[in-house]
Amino acid sequence: MCWSATADLWAGLGITAVGVAALASVRRPGDAPLAALPLLLGAHQIVEAAVWRADGGTGSATLAWAVIALPLLPLWVPAGVLTAARPADRPRLLAPLTAGLATAGFLAYHLTVRPVRAEVRGRTLGYAVDLPYAPLLLALYLLATVGALLLARDRLLRLLGLLTGAGAAVCALLWRTEFLSTWCALAAVASLTLLVWIRRRPAVTPGPLSS
Repeated sequence: MCWSATADLWAGLGITAVGVAALASVRRPGDAPLAALPLLLGAHQIVEAAVWRADGGTGSATLAWAVIALPLLPLWVPAGVLTAARPADRPRLLAPLTAGLATAGFLAYHLTVRPVRAEVRGRTLGYAVDLPYAPLLLALYLLATVGALLLARDRLLRLLGLLTGAGAAVCALLWRTEFLSTWCALAAVASLTLLVWIRRRPAVTPGPLSS
C-alpha cells in the first residue's frame, strides 16, 4: 500500500517489472514461485490504486486486494520457500506451510461470508473485515510468511525474512497511526532482494541434494 493512487500505480508497475526480470532469471523450476512473488506484490499495488480511485468501499477492487493480502500471501510464501529448498531442508519448513494452509483456509472462508470495506484515511487506506481470533491469526500469518523465510538455509532469504519482519513492524506503526502508508516500499525492497537472490542461484546440479 502506498499513500495515493498514483504512488500505488507506479510502485505496482515497477515491482511488476522486477518480477518479470526475476522470472526471466529462473534456472531452477522450484525457484519459480518465489521469483514470481514480485508479480503478485506488483499486482497488489495496482489493485490498490483502483481502491483509491473508488474512494474505498466494498467493491471488487477491495475484495481483490483482500484476497491477495489475506489468504494468498500466507500460502504462497511458505510454499515458495519449500519448493526452492533442498530436499534435506524441507521437513523444517513444513510448520510454516501448515500455518499458511490453516490461515489461508480460515481467511478465505471468512472473506466469502463477511464483507471487506476499505476507507480512505488521509494518506492511508484502512481495511476492515470482522475476523475472530485475530491475535492467533496474526501469529500464524507471521509464522507462515516471515517464519518461512527465517527458517530457510539460504542467507539471502533469511536476510529477506529479517527485512520483512522489521519493515512490517515499522510500516504497521506508521499505518495504524494513519500517518503514511509505506507498505509499497517494503514490497519494493522485498522484490529487489528476491531478484538478487534468483540471479545468484546456481543452476540445478545432479544429485540427491539438488533442488
